[in-house]
Amino acid sequence: MVDLYEFWAVIVSLIVVKLCHSIYQWRNPKSNGELPPGSMGYPIIGETFEFMKPHDAIQLPTFVKEKVLRHGPVFRTSLFGGKVIISTDIGLNMEIAKTNHIPGMPKSLARLFGANNLFVNKDTHKHARSLTNQFLGSQALKLRMLQDIDFLVRTHLKEGARKGSLDIKETTSKIIIECLAKKVMGEMEPDAAKELTLCWTFFPREWFGFAWNIPGTGVYRMVKARNRMMKVLKETVLKKRASGEELGDFFKTIFGDTERGVKTISLESATEYIFTLFLLANETTPAVLAATIKLISDHPKVMQELQREHEGIVRDKIEKNEKADLTWEDYKSMTFTQMVINESLRITSTVPTVLRIIDHEFQFGEYTIPAGWIFMGYPYVHFNAEKYDDPLAFNPWRWKGKDLSAIVSRTYIPFGSGSRLCVGAEFVKLKMAIFIHHLSRYRWSMKTETTLLRRFVLILPRGSDVQILEDTKAK
Repeated sequence: MVDLYEFWAVIVSLIVVKLCHSIYQWRNPKSNGELPPGSMGYPIIGETFEFMKPHDAIQLPTFVKEKVLRHGPVFRTSLFGGKVIISTDIGLNMEIAKTNHIPGMPKSLARLFGANNLFVNKDTHKHARSLTNQFLGSQALKLRMLQDIDFLVRTHLKEGARKGSLDIKETTSKIIIECLAKKVMGEMEPDAAKELTLCWTFFPREWFGFAWNIPGTGVYRMVKARNRMMKVLKETVLKKRASGEELGDFFKTIFGDTERGVKTISLESATEYIFTLFLLANETTPAVLAATIKLISDHPKVMQELQREHEGIVRDKIEKNEKADLTWEDYKSMTFTQMVINESLRITSTVPTVLRIIDHEFQFGEYTIPAGWIFMGYPYVHFNAEKYDDPLAFNPWRWKGKDLSAIVSRTYIPFGSGSRLCVGAEFVKLKMAIFIHHLSRYRWSMKTETTLLRRFVLILPRGSDVQILEDTKAK
């Protein structure tokens, strides 16, 4: 009996020793030099729950602010089961963006995009960016996108005015998907389009979560929806090719390159790319535009100036006997609107705009940033009082006289920087400007209870409804 007791005592002791050793290793990760200060939190969980607490969307997360006060502008932590370096230093952020090319994401997000997605491999990513530029670059926007967006926005706002209200985020999502789907895929069968739309309902705000792909979890539902969407997209393309039916511009370019002997991407990779493009467009721009409308609604002087600018555009068209459709010149003339958009992007960019996997060991002062860690670079510079007077205030007039076409600088990085700079930046700004133009021609107001929060991604827990009425001046 004593021997058995001693045996189990040894086993338990070994387990305790092993557990303590594992916890010690977790909290003190190996490095060739001195790691940035910080805490790794609990094993596996790390500090994820503190990181994911909802916070005011127009202020940096409490988690980040407290860590910066304790450790300085660069610190280490563990999130979603991965080792993470968080930086609010603009110099380091820009350097990492310039020299590292693999996007930083937890395993749940990587699995959602696919193991071999175009955004991981540097060469295929470069080719994908080239393709995207053909559709979302400025020239393409002039020729292909502006008229479609203009028509869709007018149509949806007119329907909203007829009903008396509309949801900004939901409406924007519909416009983006309708616009991109036609350009990318061409005309789709109603059943296929309906199934794709249905799949979006399985994409809740659970992108950045633990990578436990088990039944009942958000990750499990998203992966299933992704696989189904991939199948629908692929089947649509194969059917169109077999029947000789016209494809969208994206696939016409790909298959045209193939026929000319130009090295291009496979059908599988192309459908993965389309899925990723749709997902990113659908999950970012609608929330940002809804936040912008909320900021405009809260600032009557901004709303009045926007109405003045857009009434002037409409009046000039009438006087010149021009069509009501917006042109590229109209878009470029929306000076104050661009100031509003820039200010909204600055003040709502409270999420990492530089996300990378460190692909080689990096030295930052006395600290060593190891290869393989996730890097999150926050645009802390957006809230630097030395760069922006009263930085927490929403003040579009601060952009007066500045270059409104710039999408990145050392003091402004809402779309990231380096090789991963958002290729759809101009598309986002165009979409927002057109929506604001047409909304300004109505009498509208956003519900006062609308709130802007972040739980890593931008959320509007009470919706983004506006009351909208036809204005006789908007005819």
